Amino acid sequence: MTFAPQVKIPAIYMRGGTSKGVFFNLQDLPAPAQAPGPARDALLMRVIGSPDPYGKHTDGMGGATSSTSKVVILSRSQRPGHDVDYLFGQVSIDQPFIDWSGNCGNLSAAVGSCAIQMGLLDAAKLPADGQATVTIWQANIGKTIVTEVPMSGGAVQETGDFELDGVTFPAAEIQVAFMDPAADDEDGGALFPTGQVVDELDVPGVGTFKATMINAGIPTVFLEAAALGYKGTELQDDINGDPKALAMFETVRAHASLRMGLIANLEEAAQRQHTPKIAFVAPPAEYTASSGKTVTPQEIDLLVRALSMGKLHHAMMGTAAVAIGAAAAIPGTLVNQAAGGGDLEAVRFGHPSGTLRVGAEARQQNGQWTITKAVMSRSARVLMEGWVRVPGDAF
Repeated sequence: MTFAPQVKIPAIYMRGGTSKGVFFNLQDLPAPAQAPGPARDALLMRVIGSPDPYGKHTDGMGGATSSTSKVVILSRSQRPGHDVDYLFGQVSIDQPFIDWSGNCGNLSAAVGSCAIQMGLLDAAKLPADGQATVTIWQANIGKTIVTEVPMSGGAVQETGDFELDGVTFPAAEIQVAFMDPAADDEDGGALFPTGQVVDELDVPGVGTFKATMINAGIPTVFLEAAALGYKGTELQDDINGDPKALAMFETVRAHASLRMGLIANLEEAAQRQHTPKIAFVAPPAEYTASSGKTVTPQEIDLLVRALSMGKLHHAMMGTAAVAIGAAAAIPGTLVNQAAGGGDLEAVRFGHPSGTLRVGAEARQQNGQWTITKAVMSRSARVLMEGWVRVPGDAF
């Protein structure tokens, strides 16, 4: 029997924020995978090592968590005013699909750096030293992201002293601005898909909960920790080690997704795991982060815990942080209430790995809230570059 040889595909393996993924230049992908479709999905799943019934990604580049099972495709942008197009895929670990429905805010921090290193930006645009402004078109959600990438000696500066909770080592700071991050009306929902900053969400068999359902950065459902029987100080094992809790959160997420108009029926939720995110909030309280560091109430404005791909995230998804900043800036939301209420231009929230600050600009016009910009600082670093190899018959 003859077996197909492996093929080599140029790739860069990068960390961005508290996530990491495999980055590709669109033109470097095999011809069948340069367009969306089954061939592309099959190739990228094989790169990551999915679907893996063992849940380990031993035979691929994935890390068997929602934070590390990611792929990115970059290309030089043809859109006026933009430098690079960025397409993100969240690869399911144990199921044969890639969710293309949303963005990864953490990996957004790595896009500018990666695009520069791939040669996708004109050299004349890049300063030898200082900040290179990279304007990104986020193709999944049709939004603009602007990153400030530090440059030194004509190259991207990746080392530095900026510390990000959830990342072991310091690196250079990258400012990421998500412009007009709310969903457009024609895309299905505006900032608050239900038209309310707080709704009563009825979940048959589970209960009725107050919920803020917002679409900024990524569709996100915020609940009150106390209503779920939690304190908001929980770490990963407290939730991920409890199958009943995970099933409850998934049921709530599915019903919220239907209420937000993201799916037409509950069965669709299983194939749309990346969005919406589900999170719970609480007022400040002291807790010990996963690193062993004590987080005091004086350091934070509120507590937030969020789930991604069915599991509690070890820190905070970047897109969910945008949603947190946006919701905090609007009086009356559950996030705003947990942070003490009032007009809040920025908040620092506690997550399982530590703290994060995010700011958002909100304005109200004709009774409708809009978010003009959300800003946070992250870091990014190339971990490995060269080629990935996959069996030639995998796609």
